[in-house]
Amino acid sequence: MDATGQNTDVLIIGAGMAGLIAAKELQRAGRRVLVLDKGRGVGGRLASRRIGGATFDHGAQFITTRDPRFAAVLEQGRQNGSVEEWCRGFAVGVDGHARWRGKPAMSAVAKQLATGLDLHLEMPVVALRRAGNQWRAETTTGRTFTAGSVVLTPPVPQSLAMLDAGGIVLTPELRTRLAAIEYERCLAVMAVLDGPSRIPPPGGLAPAEGPIAWIADNQLKGISVEPAVTIHATHTFSLEHWDRDRQESGRALLDAAEQLLGAGIKTFQVHGWRYSKPMRVDEEPCVLMSQSPPLVLAGDAFAGPRVEGAALSGIAAAEAILAKRRV
Repeated sequence: MDATGQNTDVLIIGAGMAGLIAAKELQRAGRRVLVLDKGRGVGGRLASRRIGGATFDHGAQFITTRDPRFAAVLEQGRQNGSVEEWCRGFAVGVDGHARWRGKPAMSAVAKQLATGLDLHLEMPVVALRRAGNQWRAETTTGRTFTAGSVVLTPPVPQSLAMLDAGGIVLTPELRTRLAAIEYERCLAVMAVLDGPSRIPPPGGLAPAEGPIAWIADNQLKGISVEPAVTIHATHTFSLEHWDRDRQESGRALLDAAEQLLGAGIKTFQVHGWRYSKPMRVDEEPCVLMSQSPPLVLAGDAFAGPRVEGAALSGIAAAEAILAKRRV
């Protein structure tokens, strides 16, 4: 191996919920694990941002759980102070089911999970190749990473691009299966207000019609000192406006939310989520693409388009890797 390379037992590509959970499970089992992510921070769509004195959750808005395995993860987060209950439903449709949020914001959930992991950020992988009985990941930085096993957790189109660049041939059946997974797009507006909004407590609302899929008051939610709202556009609006001027699209969404805002807009930013959530989910919690050397595809496209689904897919991916190594 040259000076730019690094070797490990298991390479995890993607530091979102699926990748972090898989890494934790594998590390707990005694494997040397290395995590790569193209971003400046961990969490993927567990994303938070500050604009001046305002704080926004602009990706996943809350976490729910039904599976005891993920409930145990959330309970650990509650105990270490990175997770707390937000509410048990919203103004319309209170159902008594707990919605959890990150503390102080959603990114804290991922940051806590990343503690103790060997993590390399701003390390985009462009190709994944076979290297004898191992895998070799090539990055835009010129560094390479080799491993006996790999867990791929980016959105499926990005994972397929890495495999194609590395000359990995998929069966027609598998490629058709993976190509069927499509994602919603979402334009997210983060607006700082000059006063409180009119969004009713506890601070979240999903309009029944119009271009807005979700609007949240981050101050009511308990994460922002200043009045600050997050607006998620519908997939239809986001797709139609994706290549248009982002400020104009953001202004259109703010105009649509005028009655709920009830205050002036001091400033706003717009973020585009190209892979907001899968519209169609694969029936398996993960896909073992290669048995020797092991390669597993995981993420919220395999176990459900929620934070819990991504976590359960990460658990399944770790189990698949460990099972292969026991054979």
